[in-house]
Amino acid sequence: MTAKKNSGPVKWILIGISAVFLITMLILPLIYVMATAFKDGAASFWKAVSDEYAVKAVLLTLKVTGITLVFNTVFGLAAAWCITRFQFKGKKVISTLIDLPLTVSPIIAGLIYVLTYGRQSILAPYLKAAGIKIIFAVPGIVMATIFVTLPFVSREIIPVLTAQGTDEEEAAALMGAGGWRIFREITFPHIKWALLYGVVLCSARAMGEFGAVSVLSGHLRGKTNTMPLYIELLYQGYDFTGAFAVSALLVLMAVIILVLRSVLEQRGKGENDG
Repeated sequence: MTAKKNSGPVKWILIGISAVFLITMLILPLIYVMATAFKDGAASFWKAVSDEYAVKAVLLTLKVTGITLVFNTVFGLAAAWCITRFQFKGKKVISTLIDLPLTVSPIIAGLIYVLTYGRQSILAPYLKAAGIKIIFAVPGIVMATIFVTLPFVSREIIPVLTAQGTDEEEAAALMGAGGWRIFREITFPHIKWALLYGVVLCSARAMGEFGAVSVLSGHLRGKTNTMPLYIELLYQGYDFTGAFAVSALLVLMAVIILVLRSVLEQRGKGENDG
């Protein structure tokens, strides 16, 4: 059955509902953010985003996002390969655990880390003796961000590897190709767009994470405040221009990621069609 190209009033009703929803829930708030950010002029906007603490928040956000991407890319590839290429007991358990961060509230995730690595935990004396500080420090922020973004890369790759099957890889192995060569020349070309797409989604989620990071950061200005936390700090301090200016910068970063996502989708579809 093919979809009708012209379904009369139903089509326009659905289009209207979608348009109203997008305008109300997305476009108007974004316009308000941008308008408020530039309300006092470009000079005030630049002063807010170039502030010492704003720059540190941006750099920390990028640092945490970069570390998270490295970890989740390696883990995502390993997990996807393990789940799709091997049969073993506990496979469904691992698959379920990978999806766990999608069902657990970020606040709960942050609290779990506090209870596990905080001063009241059984690990606290050992961490202190080793000079490792997790709670109210950058390592805790990184761990929380990794947790909430854990499934994004692997969940993009798993369906592609499942659909690809193992015939080409087995044929290459029979012809004497090594594991790394098989991955580089056969497996990776099939999953590269899914991998990049997962990395983009992971980046967007990591940069905007608030709940888990808020619990673990301690809100130390210039030290553990990522961009979302710094925005909250400015807003609670009634610095609305500064809060919306940094928000606009975060929105701009999100838009860049969305554009990159669209480009990757189009290139992936074009390559698959070709």
